Amino acid sequence: KNDPYFIVKNTDRYINYSNKNSNLDTRKVVSSVNANIDYDYYTNIQKVNNQSYLLVIVNKYYALDENYVPDTLVSIASPYGWGKVDKTLYENFKLMADDARKLNLNLYIASGYRDYNYQKALYNGYLKNEPVSVVDTYSARPGHSEHQTGLALDVGVKNEYSLGKFESSPEFTWMKNNAHLYGFILRYPKGKEYITGYGYEPWHYRYVGVDVATYIYENNITYEEYYAYFVLKK
Repeated sequence: KNDPYFIVKNTDRYINYSNKNSNLDTRKVVSSVNANIDYDYYTNIQKVNNQSYLLVIVNKYYALDENYVPDTLVSIASPYGWGKVDKTLYENFKLMADDARKLNLNLYIASGYRDYNYQKALYNGYLKNEPVSVVDTYSARPGHSEHQTGLALDVGVKNEYSLGKFESSPEFTWMKNNAHLYGFILRYPKGKEYITGYGYEPWHYRYVGVDVATYIYENNITYEEYYAYFVLKK
């Protein structure tokens, strides 16, 4: 009960999960249960009802409708990238990219909004080369991708299209320390794979607004933890 993110209604689940995973400390037990990973991935799935809500969560337990398309999408113009994203995300990304450019850093939206069918084709394409157990660690199943909300983006360096090289760039170092000031969080951080269900992705950012992003950054928690305690708990 002394854990900062303890939720009373989850008490029995905490106890059961702790009994099954006696090697985990209290912090990991609470964060894991709050993120629903006491259930197997892609089980106990809930349909997202607040699909257009800025703080919507989409992951392996929350799914968007197949035909959902955000009504807030705008087209990305050069030099900021290509495709479409949520209009609020876009305005704040432009502010961030413009400030970065003053430091000779060139941020670029390599991937923004993806519809259900795009994600389905992407996921199934990966399955042709690797088993589902591997693909699920780096690609969302259709309906479970944040990209479908328009609020997620893969960031690269302009004129450098390899996302795998982003972590070694000065742009990443700057974003890691400053993205929250513009409302963005590193969605799948290193060391939090057991909560997010995905491998570390230094290029994948999510827009949640400055206040929420700053809290997540300063407290080193995932969006799953924030959502369970500050959004779902209400």
